[in-house]
Amino acid sequence: DNEKVRQAIAMGIDRQRIVEQFYPVGSSVADQFLPVGLLARADESKWYDFDVEAAKALLAEAGFPDGFETTITYRNVFRGYLPEPPVVAQDLQAQLKENLNIDAEIVEMESGAFIDASNAGQIEGIHLLGWTGDYPDPTNFYDFHFGAGATPQFGDTFDDITSKLKEAAQLGDEAARSAIYAEVNELLKTHVPMIPVAHGASAAAYKADVKGAHASPLGNESLEVMYIEGQDTFTFMQNAEPIGLYCADETDGESLRVCEQVLESLLAYEVGGVKVVPSLATEYTTNEDATEWIFKLREGVLFHDGTTLDANDVVLSYVAQWDASHPLHKGRVGDFAYFSGLFGAFLNAPQ
Repeated sequence: DNEKVRQAIAMGIDRQRIVEQFYPVGSSVADQFLPVGLLARADESKWYDFDVEAAKALLAEAGFPDGFETTITYRNVFRGYLPEPPVVAQDLQAQLKENLNIDAEIVEMESGAFIDASNAGQIEGIHLLGWTGDYPDPTNFYDFHFGAGATPQFGDTFDDITSKLKEAAQLGDEAARSAIYAEVNELLKTHVPMIPVAHGASAAAYKADVKGAHASPLGNESLEVMYIEGQDTFTFMQNAEPIGLYCADETDGESLRVCEQVLESLLAYEVGGVKVVPSLATEYTTNEDATEWIFKLREGVLFHDGTTLDANDVVLSYVAQWDASHPLHKGRVGDFAYFSGLFGAFLNAPQ
């Protein structure tokens, strides 16, 4: 709970060493929380340089000249953002001891329990986790993790950060948003709720006879467009088992990949890309200040029980997430972290 301690750890970790030893070709050391290529990214913003002496001085100033004890918690699931969790944890443990005299015990948790504890802010010490973008905009990265509706994964939110994020999210001017995000990056360096280590490269590999094979930058490969001639079964292997399938109440990529195959949204992304295309909605319009949106639904869409999709179904899918007292607001855990992280407070939220 001491910013100087967190700043010291941020300076005292050789992130370049971690990326070079454990990440695939194409990965890069994270110079900020946002990966390259997002709209309104403040490219000039840079994270702390590796500086052991400055880190030691900060630790001493904070009252820990001889270090302290902590933990490093992870789930043993290989992801694009963390391809080698056990050995990365071991290297981080060694660096903390060697550079800062911090003794860190390594703790491995089951994937589902780890995600639940992380979203609930129940993991003490340091934990290793990452993010694969759902859509290519800073709000998906910043607002979800550090905005007013963020889960307590990183502890309490910071008012100076949440106010800036709210301001940026309401603007359509990319240059104006970029200037605000540059300020956000400086505030993240001050408060250090997290340390960005790497932007990991990843890939999808298929047998040579797969038709329609592709890799998605968002991790949402469309299995329905892929097949092998003469086979009626398509086998796809991912990093881990899905944690749950009430999709509005899940945040892990293993669950969301399955959700992408069985649910449809108003709008979608082109196969293998990030261009927005129609899905259950054929078109949409919005007013000038983007506070009112009108979607025209595709006609003749049926649910599996034969009922017809209409506007009430769209409203219900939002209400079930937004209204904490709704009978359908009953997921595996009940966090509904995506809704609060991206849209704000729940209706009828429990005290």
